[in-house]
Amino acid sequence: MSEARRPAEASVDPSATDSRHQSRSGNPVPEPRVASMFDSIAPVYDRMNTIMTAGLDGRWRRAAVRAARVSPGGSALDVACGTGKLTAALGAAVGPTGRVVGVDLSTAMLEEARRAFGELGQVEFVAGNALDLPFEANVFDAATIAFGLRNLASFEDGFREMARVVRPGGRVVCLELTTPRPKIAGRFYSAVFGRMAPSVGRVFGRREAYAYLPHSLDGFPNAEELAETMRQVGLANVTVRRLALGALALHSGEVR
Repeated sequence: MSEARRPAEASVDPSATDSRHQSRSGNPVPEPRVASMFDSIAPVYDRMNTIMTAGLDGRWRRAAVRAARVSPGGSALDVACGTGKLTAALGAAVGPTGRVVGVDLSTAMLEEARRAFGELGQVEFVAGNALDLPFEANVFDAATIAFGLRNLASFEDGFREMARVVRPGGRVVCLELTTPRPKIAGRFYSAVFGRMAPSVGRVFGRREAYAYLPHSLDGFPNAEELAETMRQVGLANVTVRRLALGALALHSGEVR
């Protein structure tokens, strides 16, 4: 879910109950507050992403589409789809005879997605919880999640649900922030991100909401730990590719 109505309520620090040095299994911030926060930033989300990524986010989404390995006429599910940019990119890959569904808990994000991409016949957007996807098992060729995993209450259950709705032989793909190696670079990155997100948020009048984002990485599993979580839910041939000088991790695994 890429998240005033009540920004003050949403400004919850995930590090309050989690150590920076101990990986956590999920986001401790209650789902309603996370959804409210993303509702609040939906109108400015894409512009802020462009600023904070220096316009490179499109390149990263294309990498995620390639990792999903969808073909013309195929199908894909984009979990925590936000404003729908990855959903639309997957739609371009499957073509007019394919099907792509974007799911998000934030209704305001879905409104932005429909406004931008609602005319794509092969793409649809539905409200839903990533931990209880409103689909039968084995119905998609791939499932993706980009910059949304760290917002889920359970990372393992998120991967398990994605694997459930994908056919055997299909792909589960996760694009997410991570702490770069070595440790010195990781500390520098954390310091920059920790200051940049609230500062950019202040420019758009969303400082409270964007203060949440850097804290959402506190205690978040590293790339190797996430890969192991994917294996634990039964995904095979799990790979990790680091992007953006190691600041991002692109995970992919195969449903057996």
